[in-house]
Amino acid sequence: MREAAFIKRNEAKWKRLELVLTNAKALTADEASDLYIQLNDDLSYARTFYAKSAITTYLNGLAVRLHQHIYRNKRTPKGRFYTFWRDEVPMAIAQARGNLLIAFTVFMVAMLIGAVSAKHDPTFVRLILGDGYVDMTLENIQNGKPMAVYGEQDSGLMFLQITFNNIRVSFNAFAAGLLTALISGLVLLYNGIMVGAFQYFFHEQGVLQESLLTIWVHGTLEISAIIIAGGAGMCLSSGLLFPGTLTRSESFRRGAMIGLKVVMGLVPVFIIAGFLESFVTRHALTLRPWVALTIIFGSLAWVIWYFIILPYHAERRTRAIAPGA
Repeated sequence: MREAAFIKRNEAKWKRLELVLTNAKALTADEASDLYIQLNDDLSYARTFYAKSAITTYLNGLAVRLHQHIYRNKRTPKGRFYTFWRDEVPMAIAQARGNLLIAFTVFMVAMLIGAVSAKHDPTFVRLILGDGYVDMTLENIQNGKPMAVYGEQDSGLMFLQITFNNIRVSFNAFAAGLLTALISGLVLLYNGIMVGAFQYFFHEQGVLQESLLTIWVHGTLEISAIIIAGGAGMCLSSGLLFPGTLTRSESFRRGAMIGLKVVMGLVPVFIIAGFLESFVTRHALTLRPWVALTIIFGSLAWVIWYFIILPYHAERRTRAIAPGA
Protein backbone atom coordinates (compact mmCIF):
# COMPACT_ATOMS: atom_id res chain seq x y z
CA MET A 1 0.00 0.00 0.00
CA ARG A 2 1.28 3.45 -0.88
CA GLU A 3 1.95 5.78 2.02
CA ALA A 4 -0.70 8.29 0.96
CA ALA A 5 -3.34 5.57 0.82
CA PHE A 6 -2.25 4.24 4.20
CA ILE A 7 -2.61 7.71 5.75
CA LYS A 8 -5.98 8.38 4.09
CA ARG A 9 -7.32 5.03 5.28
CA ASN A 10 -6.43 5.57 8.94
CA GLU A 11 -6.30 9.34 9.33
CA ALA A 12 -9.79 9.68 10.81
CA LYS A 13 -9.00 7.10 13.50
CA TRP A 14 -5.76 8.84 14.44
CA LYS A 15 -7.39 12.27 14.58
CA ARG A 16 -10.15 10.89 16.81
CA LEU A 17 -7.53 9.37 19.07
CA GLU A 18 -5.73 12.72 19.33
CA LEU A 19 -8.98 14.43 20.32
CA VAL A 20 -9.77 11.75 22.86
CA LEU A 21 -6.32 12.04 24.46
CA THR A 22 -6.87 15.74 25.05
CA ASN A 23 -9.98 14.80 27.01
CA ALA A 24 -8.92 11.63 28.84
CA LYS A 25 -12.22 11.23 30.66
CA ALA A 26 -13.95 10.44 27.37
CA LEU A 27 -11.85 7.31 26.90
CA THR A 28 -12.79 4.17 28.83
CA ALA A 29 -10.21 1.53 29.73
CA ASP A 30 -11.61 -0.94 27.17
CA GLU A 31 -11.64 1.68 24.40
CA ALA A 32 -8.10 2.71 25.26
CA SER A 33 -6.92 -0.90 25.07
CA ASP A 34 -8.60 -1.50 21.71
CA LEU A 35 -7.20 1.69 20.24
CA TYR A 36 -3.76 0.90 21.61
CA ILE A 37 -3.75 -2.47 19.85
CA GLN A 38 -4.91 -0.90 16.57
CA LEU A 39 -2.38 1.91 16.84
CA ASN A 40 0.48 -0.52 17.44
CA ASP A 41 -0.59 -2.50 14.37
CA ASP A 42 -0.46 0.71 12.33
CA LEU A 43 2.90 1.64 13.84
CA SER A 44 4.37 -1.78 13.04
CA TYR A 45 3.15 -1.47 9.45
CA ALA A 46 4.60 2.02 9.13
CA ARG A 47 7.95 0.94 10.55
CA THR A 48 8.11 -1.89 8.03
CA PHE A 49 7.21 0.05 4.89
CA TYR A 50 7.82 3.72 5.75
CA ALA A 51 10.63 3.49 8.29
CA LYS A 52 12.08 6.96 7.59
CA SER A 53 8.77 8.71 7.03
CA ALA A 54 7.29 11.43 9.24
CA ILE A 55 4.16 9.31 9.67
CA THR A 56 6.18 6.69 11.57
CA THR A 57 7.47 9.34 13.97
CA TYR A 58 3.95 10.70 14.39
CA LEU A 59 2.46 7.28 15.17
CA ASN A 60 5.26 6.47 17.59
CA GLY A 61 4.57 9.66 19.55
CA LEU A 62 0.85 8.94 19.56
CA ALA A 63 1.48 5.40 20.84
CA VAL A 64 3.67 6.71 23.66
CA ARG A 65 0.95 9.16 24.75
CA LEU A 66 -1.71 6.47 24.68
CA HIS A 67 0.51 4.03 26.60
CA GLN A 68 1.08 6.66 29.31
CA HIS A 69 -2.65 7.33 29.51
CA ILE A 70 -3.52 3.65 29.89
CA TYR A 71 -1.05 2.97 32.68
CA ARG A 72 -1.60 6.26 34.47
CA ASN A 73 -5.32 5.55 34.67
CA LYS A 74 -5.07 1.80 35.12
CA ARG A 75 -7.39 0.59 37.85
CA THR A 76 -6.20 -1.78 40.48
CA PRO A 77 -8.08 -5.07 39.94
CA LYS A 78 -10.55 -6.12 42.59
CA GLY A 79 -8.99 -8.51 45.05
CA ARG A 80 -5.49 -7.17 44.29
CA PHE A 81 -4.70 -6.96 48.00
CA TYR A 82 -5.70 -10.59 48.52
CA THR A 83 -3.84 -11.91 45.47
CA PHE A 84 -0.71 -9.98 46.48
CA TRP A 85 -0.48 -11.90 49.77
CA ARG A 86 -1.73 -15.18 48.30
CA ASP A 87 0.31 -15.28 45.08
CA GLU A 88 2.91 -12.53 44.67
CA VAL A 89 4.62 -12.70 48.06
CA PRO A 90 4.84 -16.54 48.10
CA MET A 91 6.20 -16.48 44.53
CA ALA A 92 8.84 -13.92 45.52
CA ILE A 93 9.78 -16.09 48.48
CA ALA A 94 10.14 -19.08 46.15
CA GLN A 95 12.47 -17.06 43.91
CA ALA A 96 14.49 -16.00 46.96
CA ARG A 97 14.67 -19.54 48.37
CA GLY A 98 18.43 -19.95 47.93
CA ASN A 99 19.22 -16.68 49.70
CA LEU A 100 16.75 -17.45 52.49
CA LEU A 101 18.42 -20.81 53.07
CA ILE A 102 21.82 -19.11 53.29
CA ALA A 103 20.41 -16.57 55.77
CA PHE A 104 18.92 -19.34 57.92
CA THR A 105 22.22 -21.26 57.93
CA VAL A 106 24.21 -18.16 58.89
CA PHE A 107 21.83 -17.40 61.76
CA MET A 108 21.86 -20.95 63.12
CA VAL A 109 25.66 -21.13 62.99
CA ALA A 110 25.84 -17.74 64.70
CA MET A 111 23.55 -18.95 67.50
CA LEU A 112 25.86 -21.90 68.06
CA ILE A 113 28.88 -19.57 68.12
CA GLY A 114 27.13 -17.36 70.66
CA ALA A 115 26.25 -20.25 72.96
CA VAL A 116 29.72 -21.86 72.78
CA SER A 117 31.42 -18.51 73.35
CA ALA A 118 29.23 -17.79 76.37
CA LYS A 119 30.07 -21.21 77.78
CA HIS A 120 33.83 -20.81 77.52
CA ASP A 121 34.17 -17.08 78.19
CA PRO A 122 32.41 -15.73 81.32
CA THR A 123 32.73 -12.14 80.05
CA PHE A 124 31.22 -12.82 76.62
CA VAL A 125 27.56 -12.38 77.65
CA ARG A 126 28.32 -8.97 79.17
CA LEU A 127 30.19 -7.98 76.02
CA ILE A 128 27.21 -8.88 73.81
CA LEU A 129 24.23 -7.95 76.02
CA GLY A 130 25.77 -5.15 78.09
CA ASP A 131 26.47 -4.92 81.84
CA GLY A 132 23.22 -3.09 82.56
CA TYR A 133 20.99 -5.77 81.08
CA VAL A 134 22.96 -8.64 82.63
CA ASP A 135 22.95 -7.08 86.12
CA MET A 136 19.23 -6.31 85.92
CA THR A 137 18.42 -9.86 84.80
CA LEU A 138 20.56 -11.39 87.54
CA GLU A 139 18.69 -9.32 90.09
CA ASN A 140 15.35 -10.42 88.63
CA ILE A 141 16.45 -14.07 88.80
CA GLN A 142 17.43 -13.66 92.46
CA ASN A 143 13.97 -12.18 93.12
CA GLY A 144 12.33 -15.21 91.47
CA LYS A 145 11.14 -13.21 88.44
CA PRO A 146 13.64 -13.92 85.64
CA MET A 147 11.36 -12.50 82.94
CA ALA A 148 10.27 -9.41 84.89
CA VAL A 149 11.75 -7.14 82.21
CA TYR A 150 8.72 -7.85 80.01
CA GLY A 151 6.26 -6.56 82.60
CA GLU A 152 7.89 -3.27 83.56
CA GLN A 153 6.53 -1.07 80.77
CA ASP A 154 3.08 0.03 79.62
CA SER A 155 1.77 -2.51 77.09
CA GLY A 156 0.60 0.01 74.50
CA LEU A 157 3.84 1.98 74.48
CA MET A 158 5.83 -1.25 74.50
CA PHE A 159 3.91 -2.50 71.47
CA LEU A 160 4.79 0.60 69.44
CA GLN A 161 8.44 0.57 70.49
CA ILE A 162 8.93 -3.14 69.88
CA THR A 163 7.16 -3.13 66.51
CA PHE A 164 9.27 -0.17 65.39
CA ASN A 165 12.44 -1.87 66.60
CA ASN A 166 11.57 -5.11 64.81
CA ILE A 167 10.99 -3.16 61.61
CA ARG A 168 14.26 -1.27 62.09
CA VAL A 169 16.35 -4.41 62.65
CA SER A 170 14.75 -6.25 59.73
CA PHE A 171 15.04 -3.23 57.44
CA ASN A 172 18.72 -2.93 58.33
CA ALA A 173 19.23 -6.59 57.45
CA PHE A 174 17.44 -6.00 54.12
CA ALA A 175 18.99 -2.63 53.24
CA ALA A 176 22.48 -3.94 54.03
CA GLY A 177 22.17 -5.97 50.84
CA LEU A 178 22.54 -2.72 48.88
CA LEU A 179 26.20 -2.79 49.91
CA THR A 180 26.91 -6.51 49.70
CA ALA A 181 25.51 -9.86 50.82
CA LEU A 182 28.37 -9.92 53.32
CA ILE A 183 26.85 -6.98 55.23
CA SER A 184 23.45 -8.68 55.42
CA GLY A 185 25.28 -11.77 56.63
CA LEU A 186 27.05 -9.75 59.33
CA VAL A 187 23.72 -8.38 60.58
CA LEU A 188 22.41 -11.94 60.82
CA LEU A 189 25.66 -13.09 62.42
CA TYR A 190 25.48 -10.46 65.16
CA ASN A 191 21.82 -11.13 65.95
CA GLY A 192 22.37 -14.89 65.92
CA ILE A 193 25.35 -14.65 68.29
CA MET A 194 23.29 -12.43 70.59
CA VAL A 195 20.40 -14.93 70.70
CA GLY A 196 22.77 -17.86 71.32
CA ALA A 197 24.60 -16.06 74.14
CA PHE A 198 21.30 -14.87 75.57
CA GLN A 199 19.83 -18.37 75.78
CA TYR A 200 23.02 -19.89 77.21
CA PHE A 201 23.06 -17.18 79.87
CA PHE A 202 19.62 -18.32 81.09
CA HIS A 203 20.73 -21.95 80.92
CA GLU A 204 23.73 -21.12 83.08
CA GLN A 205 21.47 -19.43 85.61
CA GLY A 206 19.17 -22.49 85.78
CA VAL A 207 16.11 -20.78 84.25
CA LEU A 208 16.34 -22.02 80.65
CA GLN A 209 12.84 -23.53 80.65
CA GLU A 210 11.30 -20.30 81.93
CA SER A 211 13.15 -18.32 79.28
CA LEU A 212 12.12 -20.66 76.46
CA LEU A 213 8.44 -20.59 77.46
CA THR A 214 8.53 -16.81 77.67
CA ILE A 215 10.88 -15.43 75.05
CA TRP A 216 9.85 -17.71 72.20
CA VAL A 217 6.19 -16.78 72.55
CA HIS A 218 7.08 -13.73 70.49
CA GLY A 219 10.60 -14.73 69.44
CA THR A 220 9.44 -17.40 66.99
CA LEU A 221 7.97 -14.75 64.71
CA GLU A 222 10.51 -12.05 65.55
CA ILE A 223 13.59 -14.15 64.79
CA SER A 224 11.97 -15.61 61.68
CA ALA A 225 11.38 -12.08 60.39
CA ILE A 226 15.01 -11.09 60.94
CA ILE A 227 16.28 -14.18 59.09
CA ILE A 228 13.89 -13.67 56.18
CA ALA A 229 14.72 -9.95 55.92
CA GLY A 230 18.41 -10.86 55.80
CA GLY A 231 17.71 -13.29 52.97
CA ALA A 232 15.76 -10.59 51.14
CA GLY A 233 18.77 -8.29 51.48
CA MET A 234 20.95 -10.94 49.88
CA CYS A 235 18.61 -10.86 46.86
CA LEU A 236 19.68 -7.24 46.27
CA SER A 237 23.38 -7.99 46.17
CA SER A 238 23.08 -11.31 44.32
CA GLY A 239 21.09 -9.59 41.58
CA LEU A 240 23.87 -7.03 41.23
CA LEU A 241 26.81 -9.43 41.47
CA PHE A 242 25.43 -12.38 39.49
CA PRO A 243 23.37 -11.01 36.54
CA GLY A 244 23.59 -14.19 34.47
CA THR A 245 22.24 -13.54 30.97
CA LEU A 246 20.55 -10.28 32.02
CA THR A 247 22.10 -6.85 32.08
CA ARG A 248 23.43 -5.92 35.52
CA SER A 249 20.84 -3.17 35.97
CA GLU A 250 17.94 -5.45 34.98
CA SER A 251 19.21 -8.22 37.26
CA PHE A 252 19.50 -5.79 40.17
CA ARG A 253 16.01 -4.44 39.48
CA ARG A 254 14.55 -7.95 39.55
CA GLY A 255 16.45 -8.85 42.71
CA ALA A 256 15.29 -5.64 44.38
CA MET A 257 11.67 -6.32 43.43
CA ILE A 258 11.82 -9.87 44.78
CA GLY A 259 13.49 -8.73 48.01
CA LEU A 260 11.03 -5.87 48.50
CA LYS A 261 8.03 -8.18 48.13
CA VAL A 262 9.54 -10.60 50.64
CA VAL A 263 10.05 -7.77 53.15
CA MET A 264 6.49 -6.53 52.59
CA GLY A 265 5.34 -10.05 53.40
CA LEU A 266 6.87 -9.56 56.85
CA VAL A 267 4.60 -6.64 57.80
CA PRO A 268 1.99 -8.85 59.56
CA VAL A 269 4.83 -10.71 61.29
CA PHE A 270 6.19 -7.46 62.73
CA ILE A 271 2.79 -6.49 64.06
CA ILE A 272 1.86 -9.87 65.53
CA ALA A 273 5.30 -10.36 67.12
CA GLY A 274 5.08 -6.89 68.68
CA PHE A 275 1.59 -7.63 70.00
CA LEU A 276 2.64 -10.95 71.52
CA GLU A 277 5.72 -9.47 73.18
CA SER A 278 3.78 -6.52 74.61
CA PHE A 279 0.55 -8.19 75.72
CA VAL A 280 1.21 -11.93 76.03
CA THR A 281 4.87 -12.56 76.88
CA ARG A 282 4.60 -10.75 80.23
CA HIS A 283 1.92 -13.25 81.29
CA ALA A 284 3.58 -16.35 79.81
CA LEU A 285 4.87 -17.75 83.11
CA THR A 286 1.47 -17.35 84.79
CA LEU A 287 -0.14 -19.40 82.03
CA ARG A 288 -0.07 -23.16 81.82
CA PRO A 289 2.96 -24.36 79.81
CA TRP A 290 0.74 -25.86 77.12
CA VAL A 291 -0.70 -22.41 76.34
CA ALA A 292 2.77 -20.95 75.71
CA LEU A 293 3.76 -24.04 73.72
CA THR A 294 0.59 -23.74 71.62
CA ILE A 295 1.49 -20.16 70.71
CA ILE A 296 5.11 -21.05 69.99
CA PHE A 297 4.38 -24.08 67.81
CA GLY A 298 1.39 -22.35 66.22
CA SER A 299 3.66 -19.48 65.19
CA LEU A 300 6.27 -21.90 63.90
CA ALA A 301 3.64 -23.82 61.91
CA TRP A 302 2.41 -20.57 60.33
CA VAL A 303 5.96 -19.54 59.38
CA ILE A 304 6.59 -22.96 57.80
CA TRP A 305 3.27 -22.85 55.94
CA TYR A 306 3.54 -19.30 54.59
CA PHE A 307 7.28 -19.08 53.95
CA ILE A 308 8.02 -22.67 52.86
CA ILE A 309 4.94 -24.67 51.86
CA LEU A 310 2.90 -21.93 50.15
CA PRO A 311 5.85 -20.70 48.02
CA TYR A 312 6.53 -24.28 46.93
CA HIS A 313 2.95 -24.68 45.69
CA ALA A 314 2.94 -21.20 44.13
CA GLU A 315 6.04 -22.10 42.13
CA ARG A 316 4.55 -25.42 41.01
CA ARG A 317 1.34 -23.66 39.97
CA THR A 318 3.30 -21.11 37.93
CA ARG A 319 5.31 -23.84 36.21
CA ALA A 320 2.16 -25.75 35.39
CA ILE A 321 0.58 -22.83 33.50
CA ALA A 322 3.81 -21.58 31.91
CA PRO A 323 4.20 -22.20 28.16
CA GLY A 324 6.17 -25.35 27.48
CA ALA A 325 5.86 -26.54 31.09
